[in-house]
Amino acid sequence: MANTPRFKSPKVATAKDCRQLEQLPNIGPVMAEDLRSLGILYPSELAQRDPFALYQALCVHSGKRQDPCVLDTFMAATDFMRGAAAAPWWAYTAQRKQRYGLV
Repeated sequence: MANTPRFKSPKVATAKDCRQLEQLPNIGPVMAEDLRSLGILYPSELAQRDPFALYQALCVHSGKRQDPCVLDTFMAATDFMRGAAAAPWWAYTAQRKQRYGLV
């Protein structure tokens, strides 16, 4: 985590303004490192990614089941990078449960 900023990055209002993972709403230093461990280096890469596939890959990479709120966060981040308004990760919980059931 040598490249992780030690300060809280300001969040952006739109996807086009987002240059670093930590600028994404709901993404802090730890989640940004998780995304980097999956090969996601730039926020723009999230627009083409499937949040459930990212969640599954992180579970495999870490060797343990991740909390379902991680999937909610991935859903929020991918939607934001596709042009949706910023929303808290917990706003995706009901959608996640309906779409993916128990993870």
